[in-house]
Amino acid sequence: MTARLGIIIVGSEILLGKREDRHFARSREQALNRGYELAWSLLLADRWEDLIKQYRWAFAQDCPFFSFGGLGATPDDLTRAAAAAALDLPVERHPEAARLIRERFGDGAEPIRIRMADLPKDASIIPNPVNQIPGFQLRQGYFFPGFPQMAEPMTQWVLERDFPLRTSALQLRILLREQKESDWVDFMERFCAAHAQVEFSSLPSFAATGTQIELGLRGEAAALHAAWQMLATELERRGVRWEWLEEPRFP
Repeated sequence: MTARLGIIIVGSEILLGKREDRHFARSREQALNRGYELAWSLLLADRWEDLIKQYRWAFAQDCPFFSFGGLGATPDDLTRAAAAAALDLPVERHPEAARLIRERFGDGAEPIRIRMADLPKDASIIPNPVNQIPGFQLRQGYFFPGFPQMAEPMTQWVLERDFPLRTSALQLRILLREQKESDWVDFMERFCAAHAQVEFSSLPSFAATGTQIELGLRGEAAALHAAWQMLATELERRGVRWEWLEEPRFP
């Protein structure tokens, strides 16, 4: 299991400013709490060709993804069919999903609500504890309703079932006062080559005393500790004034 996952949020109303997204921040927090990071995020309109194209891309990636929205029974709810089309699969009525919807709505399930049981071939259902209308899993894609109050317990259930708890990567950030990025590029290149397994970032900014640089490192404890030793040695050699912004707690 990769330590990353992607996020797809479907909703023209979000892009048009009629609603604010609540899935991204919540899903990121849930994932990080289990030691997983977000690899990418897409916000898509309810457009058939765009959805197929982006789902095809998502299924081709090397990490799982969560998709939110477009699972209703109205003509603009295209997610189920688009996910199937992205993998050249037919849409079929899922017997367990149909049973749950009929139990929930009785005679009111037909003829509209039952459409929400039409899922891509080979999909498995994800239980919905709020109104019993399930989401579904298709390969490494997990599909949830657009309502955050429904999606939250469903994503948590998936994370606990399929995403083993991991130790989160450590990170550190320091601020270098009165420094220019251009003076550090040669060292940065050597540093990144020597510690390729550690994520590196450099963010310049301006202060009253002149330019300054925020350097960030992120990685597993042993790799981060070795990288920090190289950086600390260089700071001492240059006699640079710096301060902690985020200090890691090495084991």
